[in-house]
This record gives sequence, C-alpha cells and structure tokens, in this order.
Amino acid sequence: MASETTAMGPSAGASTRPSAGPGLVARLRRDAPWWVLPATVVTSLTTFSGYALWTALLGHDRWGPYLSPFYSPEIAAGRTRASSAIFVAGAPLLFRFTCYYYRKAYYRSFLLDPPACAVRDPHRTYSGETSFPTVLNNLHRYVWWLVAIVVSFLWLDVFRAFFGTGADSGHIWLGVGTGVMLGNVVLLTAYSASCHSFRHMVGGHVDCFSCVRFGKARYQAWRGVTLLNIRHPMWAWVSMFSVWGTDIYLRMLQAGWFLDPHIRF
Repeated sequence: MASETTAMGPSAGASTRPSAGPGLVARLRRDAPWWVLPATVVTSLTTFSGYALWTALLGHDRWGPYLSPFYSPEIAAGRTRASSAIFVAGAPLLFRFTCYYYRKAYYRSFLLDPPACAVRDPHRTYSGETSFPTVLNNLHRYVWWLVAIVVSFLWLDVFRAFFGTGADSGHIWLGVGTGVMLGNVVLLTAYSASCHSFRHMVGGHVDCFSCVRFGKARYQAWRGVTLLNIRHPMWAWVSMFSVWGTDIYLRMLQAGWFLDPHIRF
C-alpha cells in the first residue's frame, strides 16, 4: 500500500509532467507535432484560393452539357467568361471566408491565434472580432442568402446536364460528368445547410417550439439541420475539394485527355 501511495503522490505526478518552456513551441502535449494541422490548412486554403483566382481569369467554363461550378450562374452576357467567374465566385469565397469553422481554421493556421490546443498563443492582446477587418465576419449570416441562390443555380445546372439544353433538349444524358456535378451540388448543399447561421434561422432562436406557429415542423427541421451541423467541418472540406475536382474534370475533358463516358437517350 505504501508503494502505491507513493506512486500516486504529487511528487510522482510532477516528475512525469512536461515543463512548459518559453516561446511559441512551449506546450503541454507530446502526442504529435502541433504544427501539422495548421500547415495542412494553410497549404489547402492557399492552393484552393489561388486555383479559384486562376480559373476565374482563364475562362473555358463548359464542356458539352457540363458547366463548371466556378462559372454558375452564367450572368455575363456580352462579357468575357473571366469577368463572369470573378463576379460569381465572390459570394462562395466570401461565405467560406466568414464561415464559423473556417474562421477557427485560419485564425489558428494563418494567424497562430492560437496555433493549436495546449500551445502558447504568441499574441499579447486579444480583441476578438470587434475591430476591422475581423468585424466583417458578422456578414456571414447575410452572405448565406447569396450562396443559397448560387446553390440553386447549381442544381439547375445539374438538371440541364441530365436533360440537355438547346439542340440536345429532350434527351437524357447520363455520364460520369453528370455524376460528378450531382455529387458536388449535394456536398455544397450539405455544407450550406449545416451552416451555424442557417441552423439559427431554422430554430436556434426559438425558446419554446410548442409556443410558436408550426412549432413541431420547425423542431423537426431544426433537428435535421443539427444532424448536418455536427459534421459541418467535414462538409466544409469535402465540398471545397468537390468544387475543385469538378472544375479539374471539365478542364481535362476540354484538353482532350479522354472522353466523358456517357449514355445519351
């Protein structure tokens, strides 16, 4: 019993606890390099933002019945496709930039505020999101409505890809590209529908569902959105890569690397 008491005593615990030295690298955890996740986030978001700007300036938005999500909706009649993409891409990029999850990701990764759990914050002051430019993140709840419009057009693009437009109208086109576009819009819908702001709009501000009109229906809708909201970080990442992958697939078709496997009837 004496040996067990000694092993559980304060002196034994103190000897096994790592000391926190000065500087940014001081931390209490030893399980893995703390910088791996921030480095991954910086690489992914920087590369995606650069690609979005590049594809917006480059143009070449369509192959057959397929339209790149970077160029939807097509609103630049009489202008270059590049100007259309730059205008359209603004809302989705702003939505991701002000997203609650992405804010956490890039605060920790780009600004090191803080860089990771149990890692010392290098900043001496903290003002939250009360000053410029971070105060603009409060626009997220309004940008959601713009993204809802964009996602609606993406669903229309999928419909047109399946059933054709113009001379191909009336024919059903089933191809790998239609599957890619459908998967992309489903993931984008899940990302926007799992948004914290949308969850609040559906029922987060209601204190008593039985006391409001259509309370039961609103409660069921709120529960459904909550299930999506639990996986909001996952939807944020997979939808980003699905947009990326859809555009890359169309560009490979445009380059003639291969033909889109499809059935038309």
